[in-house]
Amino acid sequence: MEQLPTSPGERPEETNASDGSTYTATATLSEQGIVTEWSEDARRLLGYTPAEIVGQPAARLLADGARDDEDVDESAGRIPSGQDRWSGTVALRHRDGRRVELRLLAHRWTSTGGNTKWFVVSAVPGEPRTPWGDALKEWAFAQSPCFLAVFDEDLRLVRANAGMERALSLTETEMRGLRLPEIAPDPVSDETERRMRLVVETGELQHVDAFVRPTDARADHGLAASLAPLRDADGRVRAVCLAAHEKTGTDGERPQLLLSDFDTAGIGTSMDSARTAEELADAAVPRIADFAVVDLLEPPPRADEHSSRPAAGPVTVSHTAVRSLLEGGLESQVPVGGTAVYPALSPPVECLAAGRGSVYAASDPAVARWMAQDPGAAWIRHSGTHSLMMVPLRAGGTTLGLAVFSRHQRQEPFHPEDLWLAEELTSKAAVSIHNARRNTREHTTTMTLQRSLLPHSLPDHPALEIASRYLPAGTDAGVGGDWFDVIPLSGARVALVVGDVVGHGIRASATMGRLRTAVRTLADVDLPPDELLTHLDDLIIHLSADEGDQGAAGEAAGGIGTTCLYVVYDPVTRRCTVARAGHPPPAVVSPEGSVYLLDVPAGPPLGLGGLPFETLETEIPEGSLLALYTDGLLQPRERDIDESLDSMFAALVRPASSLDTVCDRVLAALLTHRPDDDVALLVARTRALHADKVVVWELPSDPSVVAQARRYTTEQLTAWGLDEAAFVTELVVSELVTNAIRYGAPPIELRLIHDDSTLLCEVSDASSTAPHMRRARTFDEGGRGLLLVAQLAERWGTRHSTLGKTIWAEQSLAGF
Repeated sequence: MEQLPTSPGERPEETNASDGSTYTATATLSEQGIVTEWSEDARRLLGYTPAEIVGQPAARLLADGARDDEDVDESAGRIPSGQDRWSGTVALRHRDGRRVELRLLAHRWTSTGGNTKWFVVSAVPGEPRTPWGDALKEWAFAQSPCFLAVFDEDLRLVRANAGMERALSLTETEMRGLRLPEIAPDPVSDETERRMRLVVETGELQHVDAFVRPTDARADHGLAASLAPLRDADGRVRAVCLAAHEKTGTDGERPQLLLSDFDTAGIGTSMDSARTAEELADAAVPRIADFAVVDLLEPPPRADEHSSRPAAGPVTVSHTAVRSLLEGGLESQVPVGGTAVYPALSPPVECLAAGRGSVYAASDPAVARWMAQDPGAAWIRHSGTHSLMMVPLRAGGTTLGLAVFSRHQRQEPFHPEDLWLAEELTSKAAVSIHNARRNTREHTTTMTLQRSLLPHSLPDHPALEIASRYLPAGTDAGVGGDWFDVIPLSGARVALVVGDVVGHGIRASATMGRLRTAVRTLADVDLPPDELLTHLDDLIIHLSADEGDQGAAGEAAGGIGTTCLYVVYDPVTRRCTVARAGHPPPAVVSPEGSVYLLDVPAGPPLGLGGLPFETLETEIPEGSLLALYTDGLLQPRERDIDESLDSMFAALVRPASSLDTVCDRVLAALLTHRPDDDVALLVARTRALHADKVVVWELPSDPSVVAQARRYTTEQLTAWGLDEAAFVTELVVSELVTNAIRYGAPPIELRLIHDDSTLLCEVSDASSTAPHMRRARTFDEGGRGLLLVAQLAERWGTRHSTLGKTIWAEQSLAGF
């Protein structure tokens, strides 16, 4: 690396990133001083790319220009031997020649293989994200989890944070100007003050095992403290900082031992919030408290209120569970299910706002103010309560409520280990309540989503009489992804679809919605059942791949394992075309009363790929009953699959006045309780369009035949009593036949189908070329045929077959 010229010294502040944020430049050196790693932030700081630096002696970066054969002295940043860490200021040379003085910190690190290297870091300061000023210092003092107080040279209190106020049950205003023995008269306070005077006189740190112990505390409880001198700029001690923490003398073993005596498994046994609150109260009384009330916030926090804590203002709660050691005691009269409003700054509101538990003596001023403001707290005085404990119910970053515990029978007050036990029990209950509410919200959302995706009503189709039932699962797993659909097709045909997405919940319902939309889209282009399932299989593979790329976790990503049954019924030919992907085959009841399952080839579930789907085509007599269902109908706990099929067959074959009755009988015969899985049932009775409703003409491929086709059409419409539809129908037939002669291939066939509400015109030819509409220019002689058909018909389209294609147009007869 060539020596670069130097320039006047530059502080690292001048090399900040353009965004003004602090960053850390890092590099790694071998024991020999060779650069082995060079970070992107190091490049930002000094301008050298890794290719320019890695493998070079670090000495070349020094602004003093040390050569390769020179040792780097300590003033230049040499790391002294025998040390594992070094820090100091080093002048380095920027790539553009500038001199940059940096504060470096180097750590020596030895790998398990015995290789040693130095990790060198330098923080390049920018604009701080947090204001490092007096406000932050005030926050640190006021909100510190430690109990902090400051006493002046005369040992009179001048500052106390919130923790100290809670510990002494007095506000800072009430304590300001008082000495510690005046705040908490006790020999322990006298000893603490003597130590504070030593701090002022000697400037040395002091420790006390207990600086204060409330009169109702046990001997092994209190607050241990450290006493530190606070000096001014001249080094004179101007004040004493007292930092305290709770002392129990148990080393954490006794609370754990006590917790093991509790049957915590009895909390959260159901997905019911009220039941969980009762279980928490039962666990606390009488083991911890003589009385307990579990309050849940009203209204419940919304799902999006993360990390929410109620404000310091009045808080409304519902008394969800109440337990008392003495049945019929005054405190047991707290109305279960009733609401209460805790006043601002009362101990319950302070507990909710702080997000942590607290212990109070009944004589505390805060409790006295609460009882004076809130008539609902009168039970504290009348029951003789002497000790109170408030614990918030928090889970998932949300405050759900609080639990209030009291003692009035046992003389011993609550101690820190009691608070620890109560917090453990309350935490478990809060998680259960949070999960129950989340499960309820998700179940409601899923049900709403699924209902919006399933058919709201079934079409009145001339080919089939149809009825359906859908039952969601009755287990905690949630709503699944079962669905069904009825899709009108061209040629008076109709498609029946039943499917089952693996899994439960919103994800399964969303996947079901995707697949139902895909099936409708594929059916709209008249794909045969096996081809439709193949396209659906490809779609699921793509969806699962997309979700895998996004790191989505959960069961059946993208719908892999979904089963589907697709049935197409043609009332003209009375033929049924069926394909299935891992789904149970449909059941058929013939007009004579025989019941059987269609022997449809069992294709693989969707999303596996690489395996073909096969189609069964069979004739179904008019008046036959078709039953399509999901596997939840045949999998109750009490019976095997053969018994379930026998029960279903028996219910299907019984005469019924309507298909709704058939559905109800099937469900009653197979389900003795809420199903463990979703159940979808679709029942259809076949109808037929007889020869008097269908007419077919074979037409030669000759333009002169168009007039003949119009005449055939007019005569047939007259026979059907549809003279008023003749004009529009003649135009449609003329355009479709002309299009087939001009662009198709013989043979050409014209078919008219008439049912009660529609008139269908179809023209078929042997060409597989699909027509398309285009906008004709002003002086074009053609190109308007399909556009005219689209304007005159209610629906039109093209379907392909092995013999060619069919262009069809459907008119509504509602106005004729």
